[in-house]
Amino acid sequence: MTAARRSAIELMLRHDRYIVAVALALVTTLAWAYTLAGAGMPADMGGMTFHAPWSAVHVAIMFAMWWIMMIAMMTPSAAPMALLFTAIKRKRQQQSRLPTGIFLGGYLVMWAGFSLAATLAQWSLQAGGLLTPLMASASPALAGGILLAAGLYQFSALKAVCLTRCQHPVRFLTRYWRPGAGGAFAMGTLHGAYCLGCCWFLMALLFVGGVMNVCWIGGISIYVALEKFLPHGLWLGRAVGIALMAGGILVFLRML
Repeated sequence: MTAARRSAIELMLRHDRYIVAVALALVTTLAWAYTLAGAGMPADMGGMTFHAPWSAVHVAIMFAMWWIMMIAMMTPSAAPMALLFTAIKRKRQQQSRLPTGIFLGGYLVMWAGFSLAATLAQWSLQAGGLLTPLMASASPALAGGILLAAGLYQFSALKAVCLTRCQHPVRFLTRYWRPGAGGAFAMGTLHGAYCLGCCWFLMALLFVGGVMNVCWIGGISIYVALEKFLPHGLWLGRAVGIALMAGGILVFLRML
């Protein structure tokens, strides 16, 4: 290898994190643009009215909506892990930038699984007449139950374990590091699993405020980032858990 080629490779590696950061920002921006452009869409999605039976096309559109929305909401909070993965990969003399994309791909595959489950849940709730055309709960009992359950989950051992894994990228990558593209995908999938375990019930809150309600989408995504990045995120989560339970109880009391 010539000195010039070696210098070019070294320069590329030094800028790996900047390239990955720009790519993450671009993915997040495009996902948010799609999500914001689709706000209010459910009432009439290209001729598919809210009360019409779901077709395969309808399911595919709603799955895409959920997955892209999850990408918009969750990619920013995954960015520190992806950037640290890139830095460690560079120090270990793994020159390709591809494994970082594979790592993120594994992460997003887990959220694709959640998006499929959310699509099926939405299908079921809509068939039961429990959602409004804006995909918010039409049932006080459903809304109160989601709020109460989400609040209780904030105190669960599973929530604490998953949040701890998400809060400490160095500890996570040190413990679970695997070489190569397969290792990158496995680590991304595992990180996505912990992130999903940490946040899935928070995403269920979208059925309370409206799946395409921009304020709820933005508020939940900001909260998820704060819970992961702040030093006392676990205590923040428990405080929010109390607020959610109080909200759920209030909804039930209003039904009396």
